[in-house]
Amino acid sequence: MKPIESKWEGKDGITFQVQGWEPDGDSKALVALVHGLGEHVGRYAHVGRALTDAGYTLIGFDLRGHGKSGGARGHTPSLDAYMQDIRQFFQFLSQRYPSIPHFLYGHSLGGLLSLTYAIQYGEGLKGIVVTGPALRSALQEQKAKVALAKLLGSLAPAMTIPSGLDPQALSHDPEIIKAYIEDPLVHDKTSMGFGKAALNAIDLCFSRAKEFTPPLLLMHGKADRITYPSGSEDFVSLAREKNRDVTLKLWDGMYHEIHNEPGKAEVIRFMLEWLDNHLK
Repeated sequence: MKPIESKWEGKDGITFQVQGWEPDGDSKALVALVHGLGEHVGRYAHVGRALTDAGYTLIGFDLRGHGKSGGARGHTPSLDAYMQDIRQFFQFLSQRYPSIPHFLYGHSLGGLLSLTYAIQYGEGLKGIVVTGPALRSALQEQKAKVALAKLLGSLAPAMTIPSGLDPQALSHDPEIIKAYIEDPLVHDKTSMGFGKAALNAIDLCFSRAKEFTPPLLLMHGKADRITYPSGSEDFVSLAREKNRDVTLKLWDGMYHEIHNEPGKAEVIRFMLEWLDNHLK
């Protein structure tokens, strides 16, 4: 496994940190990673190890306001800013990996953004893998808070509050929880602009799910208390009306980070089998 580190500058001047892992030999495909809220690409090194062992390159970038990338922590001015960041990332990747297929892989917030991106710009992608997408959470059940979040997102977009994410709900593995809490690159901040962007992404995903055309593998832990598996089930039901290549896999008893659960080897193996089948 060969580690990769690089940087690129966004159109609004933010510098983005790129991190990834290549196999020692030729790579049969590229898997582009979009991580979750408050975290960073470095937390996926073990996934990179498994994918490179199978002949894939895994490479991602720290979202604006996350990890080693620039920008106020937990803030985005709009959903479109996220979309343009991902578009620029794929332009960067196309220069480095022009001759192999490209997959998109997103977790949690990254899963939501990956679905949103695929609906709008998914042409040319070999497939999409999404885990624990932030399509539904406790916030969506409180309509007054949703309306307030959208209002404040317009009036005070840079205003920041704690995300409220419970580290204990990430994984059953205490070492994962400890590492997350002690990680200096992890933060618990969300801005009002971010909140509005996320809610807009959710609205877009459900209103345009029937337009989802790339092959999709969507996986969710049944015991996820951070993002609800019912959101994934509802999205898949809509997407399947027009798209025959949609796979939903719900993992019994697993929390939010299924790739960090004690049974993660089985999760990653299932993902690799799906990737391999979509290279045939």
